[in-house]
Amino acid sequence: MHKVEISGVNTSSLPKLTAKQSEALMKRISEGDEEAREEFLYANMRLVLSIVGRFSRSTECSDDLFQVGCVGLLKALNNFDFTMNVRFSTYAVPMIIGEIKRFLRDRSGVKVSRNVRDVAYKALKTRENLMATCTTGEPSLFEIASELDIASTEIACALDAVSEPVSFFEPVYSDGDESMLLLDQLSDDKNTQEHWMENLSLTESLKALPEKEREVIELRYYQGKTQIEISKIVDISQAQVSRLEKNAIEKLRKVLN
Repeated sequence: MHKVEISGVNTSSLPKLTAKQSEALMKRISEGDEEAREEFLYANMRLVLSIVGRFSRSTECSDDLFQVGCVGLLKALNNFDFTMNVRFSTYAVPMIIGEIKRFLRDRSGVKVSRNVRDVAYKALKTRENLMATCTTGEPSLFEIASELDIASTEIACALDAVSEPVSFFEPVYSDGDESMLLLDQLSDDKNTQEHWMENLSLTESLKALPEKEREVIELRYYQGKTQIEISKIVDISQAQVSRLEKNAIEKLRKVLN
């Protein structure tokens, strides 16, 4: 996090509270002092800022994450028990992190049910745990499924559902002025050599048609016009359009066959 100003807040000017100052403010807050509450929240925005920095790899705007983190901070203060001998930051950090993670889950490009998301995040957590204890490298999908007692196919579908969509124009290789997009690596079943030759033959055959017939075919099949619309464009009757279309198709069929 290198931004000085985030969501309209000058982070360089956020105050630092000592333990005694925090304790005094919390006492006033417990007595219903709204001014102390605002002062305490403002000072603890530093805590939110430090947590937002953990999500620096996220594609979400840092301003949005900061605002969501502040919601978590507010919830933490609303639910904090001042009588417990616990530091506020110890209680607030998990709530702020949880609020941001919930926001990121809900902002997923593809909306999936909560049950599916739960399976996915259980699988990810189990994967982390297994990696920490396993010396053979990354655990397989079947090992994760066995650990959770969930079908491997269900876990695979859940993980796929919560994955971030990737743009076709996402660069997968870049070297100076040359780059390759994901789109460049996808095959097009419709653009095979056979189809390309057929299109070339059709284009050449169209050139051999009389001008009126060629115009009717282009309007009818390349621009999707109806016979009535074509009759108005070329200023002839619909019957004539139908006849021209039929003659043109017969000629094309003979040439291409």
